[in-house]
Amino acid sequence: MRTLIRGVRVFDGERTVPAADVVIDGDRIGAVAIGGEVAGHADAVIDGAGKTLLPGLIDAHTHAFEGDLAEALTFGVTTELDMNNLPPLLAAQRRQAAERDDVADIRSSSMIATAPNGHPTQIMTADVLKALGTDRTLDTVADSGEAKAFVEARLAEGVDYLKIAIDDGGSSGMRLPALGPELAAVLVEAGHAAGLRVIAHTVTAREALIALDAGADGLAHLYSDVNEEQAEEMAARIAAYDAFVISTITYIEAVTGDPNGRELLRDPRIAARMSDRSKATFGREWADIPMHSQGVINASHAAAALRRAGVPVLAGTDCTPFGPVHGAGLHHELLLLTEAGWTAEQALAAATGTTARLFGLTDRGRIAPGLRADLLLVNGDPTTDITASRAIEEVWRGGVRRRRAA
Repeated sequence: MRTLIRGVRVFDGERTVPAADVVIDGDRIGAVAIGGEVAGHADAVIDGAGKTLLPGLIDAHTHAFEGDLAEALTFGVTTELDMNNLPPLLAAQRRQAAERDDVADIRSSSMIATAPNGHPTQIMTADVLKALGTDRTLDTVADSGEAKAFVEARLAEGVDYLKIAIDDGGSSGMRLPALGPELAAVLVEAGHAAGLRVIAHTVTAREALIALDAGADGLAHLYSDVNEEQAEEMAARIAAYDAFVISTITYIEAVTGDPNGRELLRDPRIAARMSDRSKATFGREWADIPMHSQGVINASHAAAALRRAGVPVLAGTDCTPFGPVHGAGLHHELLLLTEAGWTAEQALAAATGTTARLFGLTDRGRIAPGLRADLLLVNGDPTTDITASRAIEEVWRGGVRRRRAA
């Protein structure tokens, strides 16, 4: 199947091209002709006038369970980076992504490495596990021997990167056991020896620096306890490390009870596509999750300061079946990044090309010949109005086209 998208504005994962002809040839991008026309036969032609073609979006922080990958693809999220899962459930999601073209692709860390009774064991209650359809609990790490065994077990599961937790709950007055600097360093060393990137769950500036001193490649969240005045100094310190940060302002918003995320339900472009299950997660009361009460505003200041300091920030939501929502949540995250002072192009790059580059996803995240045809076609210009990313016309995953909603 050869599809021509004619005369379309293109955001290629890094920059915007005002007009181009783009060919989808099988599961790959066949050609990109800037300012010109592509010769040759096309089985289907799509008029791109007034539309923008984007790489399929990549959510850099998710937790994917039954039904979540399908919901993600509905909103043009063609790849999810899963950041903590349970092996039998993850195996099912991997099979779906490998065998079906109506769900997003997935990469994963499998289980997070945490101290006994450490975060997130306090939220993985029997009721939560039952809702997820398993009785499997997290493996934990108490010493260096267990740390090395933990990494070996994840390697046997075929993980794509390693996730560790450094979170003592202090940001919200909780007291949780947490990995110390020495044990964190053992985990990072073992992960790097196996060729894995290591991502650290941290929510405070102090914990972030512990993780980076231990050698972590990235932080799973923006820190939530640094105010605007302190944000520049913290960003400068992080810039000294060769590391990235995943945003997840949407998650911080949800767990602190900020109602701003409900704007998705008021946007007909989103609400018409969202499942009833996802809609039901709005208004959920969160408990036992450490987060500073001023987390949203502090994280927004951090995002702006990190951007100015040249630290890569990737767009992620920390979406789960219980909220924030898969797919739609990433469009809200993009809006939050622009509200923090980013340009729309910077936000789009954080959900496409930048994430692909830093996670080694060399076949996606950009629009260029030979790359995987994971694509999102929208009405309007999201490079100037980020909410135009919600006006979804078409989604392709590996060159397979999904019909747009009415």
